[in-house]
Amino acid sequence: MVQGTGSDVGKSVIVAGLCRAYARRGLRVRPFKPQNMSNNAAVTPDGGEIGRAQALQALACGVPPSVHMNPVLLKPHSGTGSQIILQGRLSGQAEARDWQSRKRDWLEVVLASFAHLRAEADLVLVEGAGSASEINLRANDIANMGFARAADVPVILVGDIDRGGVIAQIAGTKLVIDPQDAAMVAGFIVNRFRGDPALFAEGMRQIEHFSGWPGLGLVPHCPAARDLPAEDAMALGRQAGGERAAKAGFKISVPVLPGIANFDDLDPLRLEPGVELILVRPGAALPGDADLILLIGSKTTIADLEAFRAAGFAVDLAAHLRRGGRVFGICGGYQMLGKVLRDPLGLEGPPRTVEGLGLLDVETDFASEKRLVAVEGVSLPEATPFTGFEMHAGRTQGPDCARPLLRFADGREDGAISADGRVAGCYVHGFFGGDAQRRDFLARFGVAASADLSYAGRVEAALDVLADHLETHLDLDHLLTFAR
Repeated sequence: MVQGTGSDVGKSVIVAGLCRAYARRGLRVRPFKPQNMSNNAAVTPDGGEIGRAQALQALACGVPPSVHMNPVLLKPHSGTGSQIILQGRLSGQAEARDWQSRKRDWLEVVLASFAHLRAEADLVLVEGAGSASEINLRANDIANMGFARAADVPVILVGDIDRGGVIAQIAGTKLVIDPQDAAMVAGFIVNRFRGDPALFAEGMRQIEHFSGWPGLGLVPHCPAARDLPAEDAMALGRQAGGERAAKAGFKISVPVLPGIANFDDLDPLRLEPGVELILVRPGAALPGDADLILLIGSKTTIADLEAFRAAGFAVDLAAHLRRGGRVFGICGGYQMLGKVLRDPLGLEGPPRTVEGLGLLDVETDFASEKRLVAVEGVSLPEATPFTGFEMHAGRTQGPDCARPLLRFADGREDGAISADGRVAGCYVHGFFGGDAQRRDFLARFGVAASADLSYAGRVEAALDVLADHLETHLDLDHLLTFAR
């Protein structure tokens, strides 16, 4: 089990790299994360949903994603509340104080999924969540030491030197956790090092001295990891804020709202050399010279619509359209573009009806049934193939749906285009991941996409580079000796 001294220290990436490295050796490898909290999710072949990181790790293993790889997924929908997904299916929602007390009941579900994976694998690589030293949450923990103890899984602790204080991160973890939890730790890894490794040799020795745990490796920063989909919105803290990338080209502006979800939809566009992707948080204005404003997925569409207006983005959007700009929405962003959003069941708070941005002549009704399905088809009118997935609990219809954007293989149509053709949207995530579809989309704006960029190939290559990187800087044979 790979645990961390905190969130965003690189646990997901290290597990993905180890998955690929051990799978290349011929082992049947499976990833597992007992509990995840993220609004970046992926659909499994059997119509469930799991954290995006576990889907990536499954890809690294060369196997389809399974609901058992992430049996508890918490999808935040407010400052303190989350939607609860158990083994891929919606199981309700709860405030933090409530689901903290329910975790012990979920341990049986977690252990059942873990047993399922163990039965089909030579090696299961488990990812912890957040920090191993959250002793205030230890009593009902199922994500870190609570799981490690229950399943008798040895732990490797990862600290992030890039954020500073890594000696205290790891030594402090040993200081505060229960001695029986500390006994589960087989050793530590220092991640994201930059510079001459010899300069931190004494640092490694000091960590060993204060923690009593052996150092298992110093892993340098791996630039290729940037090409991998991020697990959650923590990664956006390194990308957003209104700053501009150091490249010119077709400018796409993306407002970063509190409930942002499945933002890895942006990754293929970010890799295009002719595209400048500008992430803008509330407090900054949407750039006046943007060619396209892109509204992406949201776990809390109505709350994010309110945040969009409160940030002044609606004013920026109106000015953008007056200048002849274009607008595109995906899933929650698509819903916001319509005239009306109705939530009669109170799925996103009190039951209510709110006014949308009114840029598409459509209306959305939220429903309790959530659509989780992989899809394929063609975009219209060019009939360019696409693949992706739907993950939404709403139905959108209206006059602009008579100009659909997509036609699925089963004949259904999705999306809407405004009468003047400048505003459009659809429900399909992963829309830009297909190279042909991305090229066709950008061509509509007169932008020539890279003929050499294969997004899927880029991700696969990054996983191979990451595996090579870990093979170089860690003794993977030695790590295998810890496996029970």
